[in-house]
Amino acid sequence: MRVVLGPNRYGKAEVRLVRVARDGGVHHLKDVTVSTALSGDMEAVHLTGDNATVLPTDTQKNTVYAFAGKHGVAEIEDFAILLARHYVESQPAVHHARVEVEEHFWDRIPVPATATGPGAGDRRHSFVRSGRETRTCLVHHDSDGTVTVVSGLKDLVVLNSTDSEFSGFAEDEYTTLRPTADRVLATEVTARWRHAPGGTGGRAAYGESYDEVRRHLVEAFAGTYSLSLQQTLYAMGERVLNARDEVCEVRLAMPNKHHFTVDLTPFGMDNPNEVFYAADRPYGLIEGAVLRDDALDTPGARFAWE
Repeated sequence: MRVVLGPNRYGKAEVRLVRVARDGGVHHLKDVTVSTALSGDMEAVHLTGDNATVLPTDTQKNTVYAFAGKHGVAEIEDFAILLARHYVESQPAVHHARVEVEEHFWDRIPVPATATGPGAGDRRHSFVRSGRETRTCLVHHDSDGTVTVVSGLKDLVVLNSTDSEFSGFAEDEYTTLRPTADRVLATEVTARWRHAPGGTGGRAAYGESYDEVRRHLVEAFAGTYSLSLQQTLYAMGERVLNARDEVCEVRLAMPNKHHFTVDLTPFGMDNPNEVFYAADRPYGLIEGAVLRDDALDTPGARFAWE
């Protein structure tokens, strides 16, 4: 038996970065978490401990901060592409760079008209952490110039209080679940979508694309009479692909956040689907991909989600 080195990569995980862009009294806040991973000609460091081809993870971290100062942080996809390209082009031993970014939203606090103090009339530098979802992106850059961009979101909690049922399912001797014609359907959406090479008429405008994909996901969830969470998942992905030409594949993970009707009969009361117990675990987990039929043949498809 011969032992060989398999696939490997290394990098800096969860670099916390806050960038404040100052425009007079108006400040713009960007709060992101960046993770980098490099792979390529790394056999010697694993087999003999020769570090000659290793760009330290501390250097990767410093690059994140330096690029934030040099280029700013606008759309997280553009920032990730800049970093990934730099790692590959500046290091001959690096054949592939993976950069993942999460964006944490902040909402601006309106300045009351009664505010006092220096520059009160132009004071726009106060924020409150948003209760919104987290925006994500994953960028791969190969030494042959192939760039793959996967945008996404997580922690998007949505709920339909009706227009959902679940019946006609398979049963065996262990089945106790009863069919229902009217249930609460709630989930916490994790969605990732792969951009087709070149986007729509050139490179995609990632900010606009994110807002529109999010809108279609939410509207499809709200507008689908659900016979199963799987059906809803497919409807959400299908709507995105039909509406957004720059997207060629959507992957969704949607836990079923169960809401069970509470039995109020011991108290002499009816419960016409108004009082529920929200269970946090265990939960059903529905996952699936919806894609254009030619999406598997596009450059970078093999590693886009890794």
